[in-house]
Amino acid sequence: MSSTSSLHQRSLHKPYSLLFHKSSTDGHSKPYTFSMLFNRTTLLLLLTLLIILGVFSPWIGDRSTFFSSPGSSRVSLEAKWRAYTLPEAVSYVAKNGSTVIVCAVSHPYLPFLNNWLISIVRQKHHEKVLVIAEDYATLYTVNGRWPGHAVLIPPAPDAQVAHKFGSQGFFNFTSRRPRHLLQILELGYSVMYNDVDMVWLADPFPYLKGKHDVYFMDDMSAVKPLDHPNVLPPPGKKGRTYICSCMIYMHPTPGAKLVMKKWIEELEAQPWSKAKKANDQPAFNWALNKTAGQVDLYLLPQAAFPTGGLYFKNQTWVEETKGKHVIIHNNYILGFEKKIKRFHDYNLWLVDDHASESPLGRLE
Repeated sequence: MSSTSSLHQRSLHKPYSLLFHKSSTDGHSKPYTFSMLFNRTTLLLLLTLLIILGVFSPWIGDRSTFFSSPGSSRVSLEAKWRAYTLPEAVSYVAKNGSTVIVCAVSHPYLPFLNNWLISIVRQKHHEKVLVIAEDYATLYTVNGRWPGHAVLIPPAPDAQVAHKFGSQGFFNFTSRRPRHLLQILELGYSVMYNDVDMVWLADPFPYLKGKHDVYFMDDMSAVKPLDHPNVLPPPGKKGRTYICSCMIYMHPTPGAKLVMKKWIEELEAQPWSKAKKANDQPAFNWALNKTAGQVDLYLLPQAAFPTGGLYFKNQTWVEETKGKHVIIHNNYILGFEKKIKRFHDYNLWLVDDHASESPLGRLE
């Protein structure tokens, strides 16, 4: 026998025969055989392998998930939404058309956002909605429940003061609006802006007829004839019109872009101060007045788009125009609690009983 053969025999037979041979002095015991122990060992190994696969197989193929924690997942999502841009967001919400419905919201206004959304869901236009979050808490809340429908355009204003009407924080918050709208127009989309203290009672799009540059509603509470002209009203006592900046619809035309640029200029020319607590609406009216000869402007019908000073304070008019109301604005009143109570009184506060209709669900 060759030396190679001898080595092969020693390595396979002699050690195993010594290791697994039981002493013959144990009279009642049978010696262990190699084949018996091999079968038992194989069985134990197979069982162990099956247990390991059963426990860990869900993680195989996803090593990042295996080593991640809930905290790291949250941080990853927050980083994703921080990097989410306005062009990406607009493209996402307008994927089935060319119109975006925009609102700008800070965290204290989330209940109003939810109320507004329910009314839009009922008109089947909610997929067009893009929430411009004015703080990171709003960005994470909306996208956590309705991914892709909120974007934050840095820098974020001070969230603690942005909701107080007349404050510098409120001015900083609202003065960003024309820049956001102009950017959407520059991307080639039509855009509707709404304040979130509004409620849709019907579909507004049939009223946005034609190809005018800018559509808007009057903020005056004086009753107009049902067939009033759809032109910019004459200036009031302050030398300018009283159009509400709460509801604006625009096509991506040179005229609409001109109005937004002029609005930005007017805001920069009239900064907020303690003596003159500016807000965005007078600047919007100056922009309309100064571009009226160059831009195709369209005043929406008062019966369909009444200001809060008319709808909530002239019940005779409300009865006379019943069935014609489309979007109601809860203005001519200040304070969250007062606005909510008024909505309650007119059965327009929907979130208490219909939160399940909102894409955000019930917000606690």
